[in-house]
Amino acid sequence: MKAAHIPVLCDEVIAALAPAPGERHVDATFGAGGYTRAILERGAEVAAFDRDPLAVEGGHALVQQSGGRLTLIEAPFSAMESELRARDLAPVDGVTMDIGVSSMQLDQAERGFSYTLDGPLDMRMSRSGMTAEEWLNGADEAEIADVIHRYAEEPRARRVARAIVFARPLSKTTELTNVVRKALKYREHDKKDPAPRVFQAIRIHLNRELDELVEGLRAAERVLKPGGRLAVVTFHSLEDRLVKRFLRERSGSEPAGSRHRPVSAPAQAPSFAPPPRAVRPGEDEISRNGRSRSATLRVAWRTAAEAWPSKGEGVA
Repeated sequence: MKAAHIPVLCDEVIAALAPAPGERHVDATFGAGGYTRAILERGAEVAAFDRDPLAVEGGHALVQQSGGRLTLIEAPFSAMESELRARDLAPVDGVTMDIGVSSMQLDQAERGFSYTLDGPLDMRMSRSGMTAEEWLNGADEAEIADVIHRYAEEPRARRVARAIVFARPLSKTTELTNVVRKALKYREHDKKDPAPRVFQAIRIHLNRELDELVEGLRAAERVLKPGGRLAVVTFHSLEDRLVKRFLRERSGSEPAGSRHRPVSAPAQAPSFAPPPRAVRPGEDEISRNGRSRSATLRVAWRTAAEAWPSKGEGVA
C-alpha cells in the first residue's frame, strides 16, 4: 500500500502510536489516507473519518485493498464516539488527528481554500452549508472584522472588513486576495502576505474548526483504552494552544500557580499521562514539504481514569 501523499510528521506520528497487529486505531482526518496506510502497513485495523465526501470517495479503493481492516466513515471527528460505538468499534488503541485544511483541498482551485488559485469562494470541508461567498456578501462589517481578528489574529481586521464590504459582491478567491492585499498595502517584496491569514480565519469560522477540535479531543478521550495513544498535528497557534491546554489540564500538569493565581486541585484523576515535549519537523522534511514548516505534533497516553465531563469547556 504505497501512499500517494506522505502526511506531515508521519514517521513521528507512527512512532508515537506504535500500531501493532490486533490493535484498532482511528485516523480522525483521513484526507488522502497517508496516516491510514502507514497504520495498516503495521498490521492494525483502522476506522478513518472525514467529513469531506470527496476524500471518502477517494478512499474506497483503499478499503478494498485493506482486506476488511479499514472502515471509512463520512462524518466529522467530533462524532467519533457515537459513530464508533454504533459500529461496535470502540474502545480503540490509538487516535491520530491532523487538524485543518488538507493539501488535497488546498490544491483544488474549485474548493476555494487557496488564496493563490482562482476559484469560487467556497471553503466548505463537508461540501454542505454556507459558502464563503454567501457569508462574505451577507455578514455585516462588525461580524467580518470579529472573525478576522479572532481567527487570523489580525490587528487591522476592521480595515479588512471595511474593504470587503465596500468591494461586494465577491465571488472569486482572487478577488478576496486582492481586496485584502490592497486594504493592508501589501507589496510583493513584503515578508508576510496577509491574505493566507484572512483565508484561514474565514475557513475556520465556516467549518467551526476550533469547536470541532475541542469536541474531537473529548471524543478521543472517551474512546481510547487505558494505555491508548493520542497524536495530534496542528498547523497554527490557535489550534496548538487548544491541544496544549487540553493535555495539560487532563494530565494535571498545569503550570505552577502564583500569589495572583493560586494552584487549584485537579477536578478529578488525570485521564492522560503528562505529555512529552512537542515535536516539530526537521529541516529535511521542511525542504521536502514547505507546508510542514508550521506543524506541531503533541502526543499523550491515556490512563485508566474516567474521562472528564465536558461541562464548562469551550474555545477560548
